[in-house]
Amino acid sequence: MKEQASADLSPSPSPSVLTKRASSSEPTSSSLKSKKLKLLSDYLDNSPFPNFPSPTASEAAAVQALLVKAHGQPKRSQPDIAGPPLKNSAETCGAVPNVIDSLIGTILSQNTSSKNSSAAKRGLDAAFGGDDPDDDEARFSAIVAAPLATVVDSIRSGGLANKKAATIQQLLATIHEKHGKYSLQHLATSDPPLSNDAIMRELVSYDGVGPKTASCVLLFCLGRASFAVDTHVFRLSRLLRWVPASCGTDRVRAQAHLDVRIPDALKHDLHVLMVTHGRVCKGCNGRSTSGACILKVYMREAKDLA
Repeated sequence: MKEQASADLSPSPSPSVLTKRASSSEPTSSSLKSKKLKLLSDYLDNSPFPNFPSPTASEAAAVQALLVKAHGQPKRSQPDIAGPPLKNSAETCGAVPNVIDSLIGTILSQNTSSKNSSAAKRGLDAAFGGDDPDDDEARFSAIVAAPLATVVDSIRSGGLANKKAATIQQLLATIHEKHGKYSLQHLATSDPPLSNDAIMRELVSYDGVGPKTASCVLLFCLGRASFAVDTHVFRLSRLLRWVPASCGTDRVRAQAHLDVRIPDALKHDLHVLMVTHGRVCKGCNGRSTSGACILKVYMREAKDLA
């Protein structure tokens, strides 16, 4: 991928995008950013539920072994940061070499199916030159400069197109404001490497990027140990009693807890396996609870042994 050496070579963001953000959303965005950064600081090395002991390392390993038997060993393909784009970043959960592309693909994956988000990313790439891996600046600049309605139309198949289009335009404009170019590759190539915490803090500082989205970029794009909690992982974590009842529906605190409790070596495969199981198991997929589920059997057997 082409990295521009100077901000002078990179077109400035659309004034309409910057004006809209400054006039309407800045106070709310600033408050939300502060809240997200405080959350990261509070739970960097500690669980929000310090007295809740699950999952233990052995519990996490046991569940992973069960899921491997059911679904097979996940394939881990670390993208070459210096190489060309490999696949659709929505289809691969952000496993592409360009950090911004990974972010966009993960944003498009929010609250929709893999099929729909992949179609949305293909639409975005088709509309804004995503088939040219050597000109990231041009395609990201084109997205920012385009009328919002044009971006919305390109990703309409993914659902929540109005919100996601605005988020993507604002994300790109803010990155350009901060770094003088459309690039976050320093998160991947800094020497010495940045810490997970430093990367998370930068990613969640952008509007529309929460801990789950940032964790996916860390895990799939940057190859770091991070445990992202999506709707499937959260549902199964509650089934497994890996989060306390006091967590309620708070997936952010659940992720903070699980990221501390689950061993780094298990985070990638266990996340992928839980997402896979959550999608395909008819016994615990959230739509039906009458089918067989290996995790329900596991929990019953654990209860009998207690």
